[in-house]
Amino acid sequence: MTTLLFTHAACLEHDPGSYHPERPDRLRAVLTALAESEFHDVERRTAPRAEDRHLMLAHSAHYVETVFGTIPPAGRHALDGDTVVSSGSGEAALRAAGAVIAAVDAVMAGEGQNAFCAVRPPGHHAEAAQAMGFCLFNNVALGALHARAHHGLRRVAVIDFDVHHGNGTQHMFERDPSLFYASTHQWPLYPGTGAATERGIGNIVNVPLRPHSGGVEFRQGFERSILPALDKFKPELVLVSAGFDAHEADPLANLMLTEDDYGWVTSALREVAATHAKGRLVSTLEGGYDLTALAASAAAHVRALKST
Repeated sequence: MTTLLFTHAACLEHDPGSYHPERPDRLRAVLTALAESEFHDVERRTAPRAEDRHLMLAHSAHYVETVFGTIPPAGRHALDGDTVVSSGSGEAALRAAGAVIAAVDAVMAGEGQNAFCAVRPPGHHAEAAQAMGFCLFNNVALGALHARAHHGLRRVAVIDFDVHHGNGTQHMFERDPSLFYASTHQWPLYPGTGAATERGIGNIVNVPLRPHSGGVEFRQGFERSILPALDKFKPELVLVSAGFDAHEADPLANLMLTEDDYGWVTSALREVAATHAKGRLVSTLEGGYDLTALAASAAAHVRALKST
């Protein structure tokens, strides 16, 4: 079965400004890497728009209205010190969330074994009623909640290897036994959540990594903590917050991962999905701010997704 790639040109129209690290060139770099001949067997699909009913699986109606009410007709508007929207941000956010929801539907229908959503803005910092950390809507949480509501799944897992902890996803999951969240991330670092003691109701696993940790510590965290807990949870669907800003070249943090580490963890998560979830896995882009490292890391991730 093939790997699916969901994206949309509207995701390039979210423009926080040339100074901002979460800029459109990030997505251009990823798509350029995935246009190479080795990825021609990946099936491209156009991300649909998420509907309000989808967004309100994780966010309040008031928050959804507020976000769209702040989108300027021209120029930019800052929602906080980090999160900036432009005239194209609303459509981009709808396509980013819609990509993950459509990818879940496609994988559940057996149209592909797994999927990667090359979209922006990212999502894992977005809280139920608060934008933060470059994120408007929590794309991966919406995908998980849609899988449960629409497909009747009883156990859905999100694994997050972005260098920053996914506070929004954790907070949405931590009191729900049908959801599982695990994260590796640099500690201390924004947003200040993700201590190993934060365990929810036993469904949260955090593996904080000290600055300058590399592939050895990263892989040990998965092998000793995350993968055993995930195996015990027995997910019916695996979702991935695929941030590539733990790469050694990334300017926003101080971990030392390489493309090989991203290929390794993708293969490990594919094995879990094969064991418990009929191979079903959906991944979505989160962070990654050195364009060369981001492109190479995303390519390694998709290469591992599509390997037979």
